[in-house]
Amino acid sequence: MRLLNGYIFRTTVASIVVVLVVITSLDILAKLIDELGNLTVNYTFSEALLYVVLNIPSSLYQYMPFAGLVGGLVGLGSLASTSELVVMRAAGVSLLRITWSVIKPVLWFIAVMLLFAEYVIPVADQYAENRRSLLLQDKNNALSSKAGLWNREGNTFMHFNSVQSNGKLSGITRYEYDEDKTLLSTSFAEVAFYINGQWQEEEVIETLFTENGTTTRTYANRQWDTDLSPDLLTILVLDTDNLAISKLNQYANYLEQQNLENSQYRLAYWSKVLQPLVIISLVLVAVSFIFGPLREVTMGYRIFTGVVVGIVFQLVQKLLGPASILYGIPPLFAVLLPILVCLGIGLFLLARTR
Repeated sequence: MRLLNGYIFRTTVASIVVVLVVITSLDILAKLIDELGNLTVNYTFSEALLYVVLNIPSSLYQYMPFAGLVGGLVGLGSLASTSELVVMRAAGVSLLRITWSVIKPVLWFIAVMLLFAEYVIPVADQYAENRRSLLLQDKNNALSSKAGLWNREGNTFMHFNSVQSNGKLSGITRYEYDEDKTLLSTSFAEVAFYINGQWQEEEVIETLFTENGTTTRTYANRQWDTDLSPDLLTILVLDTDNLAISKLNQYANYLEQQNLENSQYRLAYWSKVLQPLVIISLVLVAVSFIFGPLREVTMGYRIFTGVVVGIVFQLVQKLLGPASILYGIPPLFAVLLPILVCLGIGLFLLARTR
């Protein structure tokens, strides 16, 4: 039985790896083509290539559920095509044991991807985004920069050209409003450093708006009082899909303290927490298909079916997520519903096979 488990293990791993490499390669090529439109004197082709390469871990994580589904269909499908699954069943190997032999290698992939999500992807993506922002920024005007990000704290809206992990900001523009949404002041600072728990701005130009007109002031150095820390700001650099689980929870709590909407981050948080269940449910669907509807079809048809099911699953996830935010549905429910449907379909088909 150990030899049989090892054989299924190797077949499943090889199939998932091949599918993952193919999908990730296509994604890398597409991202590189997109970045070609942003090339400048500073942001050269080699820099664009480095940016895309640093995004490989996030691509691997993103497409792992899809690879688990299609890879499971390909791996078990190859065994079914050579009648090896029939021989296993005839030898008394139960369907449950075969299913567990397929899921075991998937658990190793899940463990690796969780480590990627928590420790590798945030660091790699943050470095990539910071480097890209610095090369694309306009040092004299934040709003004309091709890169950067926005944030809101109370009645103050902020734009940063770049956020670096060492506690340095570049191109900080701030707009302060009163409760009636009237603009009170704007300011632009070339850089800001986080020193001893406080932000220090340098080369600041501030414009005050009053009933009598405007007043402009300049400062060589100025202290900036804010609840933002370098850890919170680095979260803004990344897409929610590329943030660590702990960071997502931290920033969602910060937004809640500021009385700001945090559903997007709660949704991303539950998506990452339940990602292992997503992968297992899709692999279970693949196993049930091989022993059920796709038992005697060609390999091409199995791959096509896996691609269609994977696309449908991702579309449902992407539709339910924004819908939950729009209609006030708990994000946990929006993430959990497609998983439960897949688990239900897989278990139902396996029960019918038995």
